[in-house]
Amino acid sequence: MSKIKPSKGAPYARIVGVGGYRPTRVVPNEVILETIDSSDEWIRSRSGIVTRHWASDEETVAAMSVEASGKAIADAGIDPEQIGAVVVSTVSHFKQTPAVATEIAHRIGAGKPAAFDISAGCAGFGYGLTLAKGMIVEGSAEYVLVIGVERLSDLTDLEDRATAFLFGDGAGAVVVGPSPEPAIGPTVWGSEGDKSETIKQTVAWNDLHAGDLSTLPLDSKGEIKFPAITQEGQAVFRWAVFEMAKVAQQALDAAGIAPEDLDVFIPHQANMRIIDSMVKTLKLPEHVTVARDIESTGNTSAASIPLAMERLLATGQAKSGDTALVIGFGAGLVYAATVVTLP
Repeated sequence: MSKIKPSKGAPYARIVGVGGYRPTRVVPNEVILETIDSSDEWIRSRSGIVTRHWASDEETVAAMSVEASGKAIADAGIDPEQIGAVVVSTVSHFKQTPAVATEIAHRIGAGKPAAFDISAGCAGFGYGLTLAKGMIVEGSAEYVLVIGVERLSDLTDLEDRATAFLFGDGAGAVVVGPSPEPAIGPTVWGSEGDKSETIKQTVAWNDLHAGDLSTLPLDSKGEIKFPAITQEGQAVFRWAVFEMAKVAQQALDAAGIAPEDLDVFIPHQANMRIIDSMVKTLKLPEHVTVARDIESTGNTSAASIPLAMERLLATGQAKSGDTALVIGFGAGLVYAATVVTLP
């Protein structure tokens, strides 16, 4: 017989607070058109994006996260010292170590929580939410702060016609806490590593450090391009439209929720056409509110779902207690979907 005592956590977990931060600078499509041969009409028709936010030098990954976290903690009605873990999903924190989560934890006054970063691209929020749920039910934390944050403007090739218009910056955060009833459903998640080349960083950091001009991409001025995110647009679109609708349905089935029982659908804000196609494939009823934050925020990767969630609640398009399907998908290729009760 094992001598190890069993864990004593909460019976279930739920999102108890949400917060978001968008940089002050709003960038319209006209700015993007200064460096690519395209049109506002083409960008809107292909992606649904009209504007996006780009961070200033002061709006760092940590600074944006602190702002979003403060709002989420206040919304949850708890003290920062009650946070037992800080989980940050990001691909745009450029220090390999230490994790930016440790800096954020200190700046919000959380005491000495567990703090770590994860890299799961646009599915990162779902990954973090699943980890938080596990910690609370297992008993290693009473409240967990989950942050999705990106400064993708730092990883955007403004001369790449296929991606220059896509990305934006921002931070979204939620506090996950104990619940007497199920409020975060089973997570359907996974990866398809055989498709990892469809979304990737153009140049590895060690290649950039070597500085061999013969192997590195150059910009229109003949200077070495900073590493950026690139993708095979059509391949990603087909995968998202056909495969992710299946994953979303699996998440509904796992939670025992029928489409007509949903109040809200919050997919990763990658592309308006992908969102509309998923709504059609899932046969969501007209009463289901669909997040379309991409129009004014762009693709903010790990931050997109919590930012969209925060905006829906702030504008009254969704309300506390609503049942929402959330799904993130992106580089890896990775994905995560679950059904949650909104805070």
